[in-house]
Order: sequence, then structure tokens, then C-alpha cells
Amino acid sequence: MAGSTEAGCAPAAPLPTVAPVPTVADGSPDLAALDSALSAGRTASSAPAPAMRIGSAMVAAGLIGQEQLDQALELQKEWGSRLGDILLGMGFVKAQAFYQALAKHFQLAYVNLIDDPVDESLVESDKLQLYADGLYLPWKRENGMLWVACADPGSALVTAFRTAHADARLAMTSKFDILWELQRVAGAEFSRQAVFHLAECEPERSASIVMTRKQKHAAIIGLAILTLAAVVFPSVVAIGINGLMNLFLLGSFLFRTLLCLMSCGEGSEFQVTDEEIAALDDRELPVYTVLVPMYKEPDVLPILAAALRRMDYPRSKLDIKLVLEADDAQTIEAAKALALEATFEIIRVPHSLPKTKPKACNYAVQMARGEYLTIYDAEDKPEPDQLKKAIVAFRKGGANTACVQARLNYFNAEENWLTRMFTLEYSLWFDMFLPALDRLAVPIPLGGTSNHFDLAKLREVGAWDPFNVTEDADLGLRFAAMGYRVGIVNSVTYEEANSHLGNWIRQRSRWVKGYMQTWLVNMRDPIGLVRRVGVKGFLSLQFFVGGGILSGLAYPFMLVPFLLWSFTRTNALHAFFPMPVLIVSTLNLLVGNSFLVYLSMLAAAKRHHFSLLAPALTVPAYWLLMSIASYKGLWQLITNPFFWEKTTHGISKFTSAEVQQAQVR
Repeated sequence: MAGSTEAGCAPAAPLPTVAPVPTVADGSPDLAALDSALSAGRTASSAPAPAMRIGSAMVAAGLIGQEQLDQALELQKEWGSRLGDILLGMGFVKAQAFYQALAKHFQLAYVNLIDDPVDESLVESDKLQLYADGLYLPWKRENGMLWVACADPGSALVTAFRTAHADARLAMTSKFDILWELQRVAGAEFSRQAVFHLAECEPERSASIVMTRKQKHAAIIGLAILTLAAVVFPSVVAIGINGLMNLFLLGSFLFRTLLCLMSCGEGSEFQVTDEEIAALDDRELPVYTVLVPMYKEPDVLPILAAALRRMDYPRSKLDIKLVLEADDAQTIEAAKALALEATFEIIRVPHSLPKTKPKACNYAVQMARGEYLTIYDAEDKPEPDQLKKAIVAFRKGGANTACVQARLNYFNAEENWLTRMFTLEYSLWFDMFLPALDRLAVPIPLGGTSNHFDLAKLREVGAWDPFNVTEDADLGLRFAAMGYRVGIVNSVTYEEANSHLGNWIRQRSRWVKGYMQTWLVNMRDPIGLVRRVGVKGFLSLQFFVGGGILSGLAYPFMLVPFLLWSFTRTNALHAFFPMPVLIVSTLNLLVGNSFLVYLSMLAAAKRHHFSLLAPALTVPAYWLLMSIASYKGLWQLITNPFFWEKTTHGISKFTSAEVQQAQVR
């Protein structure tokens, strides 16, 4: 970049002769005329005779057929997009052939930046975002002129750059060449920003430090006092801990019950109707960025590619980025082999630690060009109208809405006991808990996929925390702390439920560890947290996030004594369970489990999963697995806090059928 050079850079080939293009009064190229020509489909030639339209030129060159041109022109009327964007988005023409033909049509030089890379010394480090948004890069200096390689010569950002550099001249390249070169010359800076931006700008919001010095001191002092008290008054301390823990869990249980009752009422989410979807004008829809972070998941990639092709959204306005790790050659090659349309772009994330999904998303978001952005996992199947529903929800929510969360559920719910329990849990979480949190106007811990963001607000809060392994739950709370609203929309994304126990434990332990990180980060300044999110928000964090953590950790200590007493009628526990504590403990264990079974049944019925009503009776057994995952998560928080334990996708027996169906275009 500017001020530095890279050894071994191959010298550039000489530029071809460039024919004249329309000019303005000072003799420089008229970029507005170029943009108008691209939009209207006319050549930028300076010849006075009427020019052939760009679509007809593509037909004449044999790049598309007349039928494809006619279809593209009809879509242009419907979508309001430029013809070239439609041809590329529909896959009617290959990107390189399109840009080469466009360069010839506009009488601009065409450059292949892979063979003839940019001069890094010309790249200004403070303009990286502008380069990504405008799809251009300063290429090289020759004969006193600064040549700019661009994929969109009429871009307002290119015009601004030309205004600032009077000696600049244009050459055309493809957007894929721009992205490739941008990552080559700026990948290290993008990677640094992806890892350290939040930690450097708002260290108090970052989980890069597991516990602050104050938190460590408070924990050490509290543990010392508790240990000393336990030595002197063992029974009193045991009863006190038992009683306080049970009272807190009772509060958490009552709060979750309240949420379920509230979710049965009206106004607990953004309700978007079919009529509101139909009223949208496709010509006014903004560009929408879709991030698909993946790692070693080549087999399930066709599922999402097919799902995104089915989306009811103009393809010419989709900016889809497959976010792949640079060392994941297998998935990168699988993505290339799919020969996806030009709306799909491959982003290669350089290796750096922590190697987490939020780090990868932070890297990719720096090249996002949409007004809104969403994330899907590779095996996700969002409902086709989800993007449009999100647009309507943002408009209903107003300028203060930063994020809209769609619901998640599973396409393999009936595969085995584990998938049935997972489906019950997700139905309870996304259909009942989160809509009620929205209605209460308290912080919402987001799910890991199908959350839709206002991109400007996402960047404003520093995007994701790469050190937090439940990055979206943390982000939802940070939005609330900044005064932004997170809402729920009535759209569903179907994904693959974990069907293997070991894989489930790995996934769940990571989630629990991330919730522990999120709680610790937000509790660094409890008084400040109350100021930012209010008393309701503070209590919600304690009972919903903190209660979920403590429930998993405490469950064995509640269940084992109860079972021991039930089968042996021993009196050995009476000293630790006096009558008031015994009543609360029994209420939590028996009544709490009974209500949890009932609420799970209610969630299943609400989603019409009637076959899951009987399995809901086994929820107490499922919570034992939750406890195992919770203790594993706690151990990892202590020993390896930033380790992202990979969840393997594509292992369901239903996945192969999903892939086969997806491969049929």
C-alpha cells in the first residue's frame, strides 16, 4: 500500500491503446455519461451516429441469445436494475467475458489483474472501504498518468476519486479481479481490523480479556471470604448457597414462564403480511449482502446455493459472499466447481487467531456492498420471502431498528431423539422466548444465523467480537446498550439439527462458554449496564442469560440429592436442606421440570409439531446432557477461552437428499 512496496512484484505489461471516450469541459472522461450508457444499454463511443445497445452487442458477440436478452429486458422493467447486473445475476453470461465485452464496447482497456496486479504503493490505506464499495483500485502509473482499474466506471466513488486525482484514467476489469487484488494488497489490514477493531476501540465490550482485573480481584476476595466462612460455619454456608441458588433459579424459571405467556399475546414480534410483501416495489429494493461463513463443509454448500436461488429478491441486487478460510482448499474448490452466478463471491479469510466465525464475518463485512446484511449457515434453507420480510420489518421498526432476527427450526426434526429435543428447544427459544423479549423491549441474544442487520449500524457498533464464541448473542446485547432495537420477524429458516451426541456436546459447550463470556463482559460495570439498558434489561440479562448458565451447572446438584433421598430416605441431607430451602429446591426441580415439559409441549403445538408432544416428557433427561455441556464449556472458559469448537454439518441422513434436490436447477 501507499508508502510500501512488495518485493518480487512482477512488472506490468504495457497498456494497450485506449480509444477516446466521452469527455467533459476539462477534457477528462465523462463518467456520468458512461454510467448512463451502462444503465440505458448504449455505447460510450464518441461517434455521433446512434450506437448499438449493449444488450444487442452482447447478442452480436455470441455471449447471450436473443431469448436471454428479452428475458433480461423484462426483468429490467421489473427490478429497475442495470442490464449488465441482471445478465450477470441470472448467470446468462460469464463475468470475465461480460467485462471484456463491456470494455470493448466502451472503448476502454481491459486488464486482468491476476496476471497484471496493481502497484501496492498506489493503494491508500484509508480508502480501503471506498475501494470495496466502488469496485475500483488505483492500478499503476505510466507516462505521467494514474490508471484506475474499475468494474463500474460510472460509480460515484470512482467519480470522486477522479475528481481528487486529475491525472487519473480508466481501465476496466471484473469485480472478481478487484476483490482478489483488494484482498491481496489489503488482506493483512482487513485481518487486523477483523481481530482487533473492537478490542482496540471499545476494550470494555470485548471478550479478548476473559475477566478484568477488578473482576478477578472481586472473585478472589469473594472466594476467600466464602472459604473462610465455610470452615467456621459449614452448615450455614451450605444452606445459604443452596438457598440463594434456588431462589435465583426460581426467579429465572418464573421469568421464562412469563415470557411464554407473553408470547401467546399480540404484538410480540414484527408481523409482516403477504399483502405487505406484495406491495413492495422491486425497483426500490436496496442491495442486500448475504454472508455464508463456512469451514470444511463442501458437501452442504449446494443446499444454501439452491435456497438463495429460490429467494424472492432480485438477483441483480444480491451481494452473496461465501466466506471461506484460506487454508480450506476443499471447500474453495467445491464452491468453484458449482460454477455459481456472479452474485456469489468467494472471500478467502487469511489465517489468524482466534480462528472463529465472528472473525471471518468481520473480515468479509469490510467488503460488503449492501444496505442490509444477513448471515446464513451453509445448510440453511430460509423461506423465500425472508429478505423482503426483513425489509418491511426494518421500515416498520423505524430508524432505531438495528437488527431483525428470523426464527430458526430444523428440517430433520424427526430423525432421532436428540433432533426431537433440539427442535423442541429451538421452538421454545425462537417462537416464545425471543418474541416476548422483543415485546418487553429488553436485550435479545441473537441466534447464530438469519439475523438481518442495518449494515451502517452494524459497523457503528464494531460488528462482531471475534473473541466471543457466541458472537451474535453478545452483539444483540451491545445493540441494546447503544440504544438500538433488535426485533423478531415472522419468517423461518430451516437448518440441520445435530443428530450425533458428540457433535451436539461440542456445539452446546461452545454456546454455553459464549454465554459465560457475554455475561462476564456485560457485568464488568453493573451500574453502567443499568444506565444503558434499564432495570428491565439488567434483570433480563441475569435471569435469561445468567439463569440459563446456572441451570445447567446446578441441575446435577439438585437432581442427585433428590434421587438419593427418594430411593434411600436418608436423613444425611437435612442439615443442608432445612424446610424453607427444601420447599424452594423441590419447587424448582419438580414443578420447574413439569412446567418446562409443559412449555415445550406448548411450543411444539404452536409450531404444529404434534409428533413432538410425547418426546417433550423426556426434557429432564435432555437437561442432564445440557449439564455435561455446561461443565465442558466452563472448563474451556478457564483453559482455552477463545477456541472455536467446530460443529460438523451434513451428517444427518436427510442431508444427502437435500443436497441431491439442491443440485437440480
